This record gives sequence, C-alpha cells and structure tokens, in this order.
Amino acid sequence: MSWVSARPLGKLAIPDPPDTHVAMPYSRRTSTARPNPRGPLVFDTRTLPRHPGSARTETRTVPAPADLHTGLAGVREGSDLQLDATLESVTEGVLVTVTVVAPVVGECARCLEPVAQTIEVRCRELFSYEQGAGDVDEDGYSLDRDLLDLEPVLRDALVLALPLAPLCRQDCPGLCVECGALLALAGPEHGHESAIDPRWAGLWQRMTQAEPVGPPVPETCEESGRGRP
Repeated sequence: MSWVSARPLGKLAIPDPPDTHVAMPYSRRTSTARPNPRGPLVFDTRTLPRHPGSARTETRTVPAPADLHTGLAGVREGSDLQLDATLESVTEGVLVTVTVVAPVVGECARCLEPVAQTIEVRCRELFSYEQGAGDVDEDGYSLDRDLLDLEPVLRDALVLALPLAPLCRQDCPGLCVECGALLALAGPEHGHESAIDPRWAGLWQRMTQAEPVGPPVPETCEESGRGRP
C-alpha cells in the first residue's frame, strides 16, 4: 500500500500538475546489506510496540540523498529535508506516513533561466514484518529485523513529485528561435527579417534592385558610311 501527494510551496511554475499521484514500488526494497542504524533515514522500531494502533511520531532534518533529479529539476545532494514521520503498528507490519519539505532547483524548460522552489510531499507506505516469505507480495517494502530504512520510499516519492518541465512562470515566452535572446527582456518589438528561401534568392535580388532615375534613354543605332540602308 503506497500513495504520494505533492504540492509546490514556492514560485516555480509547474504546467498542469496532477494533484495526487501514487508511488508504486518497482521491486522489493529488502537490501542484502543491513541498514546503518545511525543513518539519517533509518528508524529503529524496537521502541514501537507491536500492538495494532500503537504509534510514534518523529521530526528530523536530514540531508538529501544523491540522484534526486529528473528532467530539468532536482534536489541537490546534501540539501536539508524537513521530515515528519509517523510510525504506526498494524497487523502486517509498520505503516509509515511521511511529510517531507524539500528545496527544488532547476532550469526553466522555455528560457533555461534558473528556477527554485520548495515542495511538500506526503506519502504512506507499509513495511511488512515478514521478510522474503512466500505469502508476501514480491513488490513492496519490509523491515530489516527492527530497522526501517526510509530512503527508498523517500526517493520514489520525491522523484515522482519533481516537475519534468519546470517553468519560471506560466506565461514564460522562452527564447528567440533566431538569436536566442530572452523574449521576456527583449520586449514585443523584438524581431528579425524573414529569411529568404535560397531557391528564390536570385529573383528577390533582381526585384529589389534600384530602378533607374529619369526618363528612359532611347536606343541608338550606328549608320553605315554608304548612307541609309
């Protein structure tokens, strides 16, 4: 069971974002290596009674893991993530509800200017008690003994929430296709002469040549020495 919702908190414009999307785990997130108990995104569940309904809440400021990016936007490695996590005991395992506030940086998809935003992502995921049991779904998360590693859940949630084509503003005019100038700064009077098709360049040159000034000069012909013909 997993779901994710995200909403922007800053000025970065995201064209027509979905209000809510679901994070589906790609494969079972049980690593062969035991998580580091002192890891910033690792929670020790020994203090959480295994009675359905028991819960505890933790607030942490943790560094962002690496490779949180997609398209033109991402979260820089080491950036501060504000994390609120609620761990609740259920029959199958530990249900985690997480709200994370993350700074997002990137480039505008139209003008390539830097953009920045703070987004808030909320997700929920079940970590099962059973590990590698045959009756457990192959897709999902599980506890490693008493340790709960939140990094893969957080990674999936943040990457899904990142805009693929961020905009500095919804009406960003972008760049001039001829010279690459920022149209927002160039103004509406910015423009270029229409390019001439090379196949018609010669005809265009003849048509635009200056016309002779004054009356036309009559043609003259030379007379032979023997008189008029």
